[in-house]
Amino acid sequence: MSGFEENEISIKSQGGTELSKRSIAQFIPEDVSKEFQVIASRVRDIQEDKIRIYWQHDLAEDPEVLHLKEKKSRDRFHKFVFVSNWQLQNYIDKLNFPQDDKVIVIENPLDVFPEVQKSKDEVRLIYFSTPQRGLEILVPVFEALAEKHSHIHLDVFSSFEIYGWPDADKQFEPLYEKIRQHPQMTYHGFANQATLREAISKAHILAYPSIWQETSCRVLIESMSAGLVCVHPNYCALSETSGGLTSMYQFLDDRRKHAALFYHNLDHAISIVNKDEAQNYLRFVKAYADNRFNLNKIGSQWRIIMDDLLMQFNKVEDRKVPGEVFYYKT
Repeated sequence: MSGFEENEISIKSQGGTELSKRSIAQFIPEDVSKEFQVIASRVRDIQEDKIRIYWQHDLAEDPEVLHLKEKKSRDRFHKFVFVSNWQLQNYIDKLNFPQDDKVIVIENPLDVFPEVQKSKDEVRLIYFSTPQRGLEILVPVFEALAEKHSHIHLDVFSSFEIYGWPDADKQFEPLYEKIRQHPQMTYHGFANQATLREAISKAHILAYPSIWQETSCRVLIESMSAGLVCVHPNYCALSETSGGLTSMYQFLDDRRKHAALFYHNLDHAISIVNKDEAQNYLRFVKAYADNRFNLNKIGSQWRIIMDDLLMQFNKVEDRKVPGEVFYYKT
């Protein structure tokens, strides 16, 4: 996977950034990839003989990207790739990031889900993100809904082990235990991609009361492709990622009010998900996601910009960092 860089954090991770990076890396031919240094999120060493692409996945507030305020730092790179228009605007507003021909938005890719027959006897909800993104809102809301609906079940795939940080789960252990003790909830922790994808395929509803500032959302993209009713707020890049086609509600800062609004939207989703008109609409949403985030489409966008950069910087001497090498300490 030469060209698409791993660092001390990403090498152990199976998070959305790393899965997207590895999908794209497999799409690019080795003879092209070897000419590039593609850095996802965190800059470590600069390879002056390579064409350097800085692939942004973080927020503009992240300490790892604050160096981009400095022109000398930006000059080290030949291209900046952002994963959403919302994220790019975040950098423009907070880092005074220039809008020039070095900037492009390319969305994250999707490994399309096959269409499967789902159970009509029960409604399975799923949450498959790290716990700090909204699990503390979901669990009490689901407890209340379970008193009303005996045919629902919640599967929770949530652990910092996905990033190789199992110790970070300790503060959420009481929440995990509450899930384990409930007869209509199952806590799965971290699972490999094959196991997780099977669970997503069988689920009916994505229950995602996100309180996290997402720059893009692989959870939402995959759920749309898998034919789930996606219940989530219009927070940060979630509205852009959804295309306005999901069961989206207004984000509220007040956690109690957020939980109440989430309850009503989730209750409605449970009541309609197995109806024919809902299933017809979900097939349309799936087709939209499958085409918009298709790996062949996204991979082709990457190939086009890399071929263009190869033409511009064909000689190694043209790739060197201008002036003094820039170092930034976080």
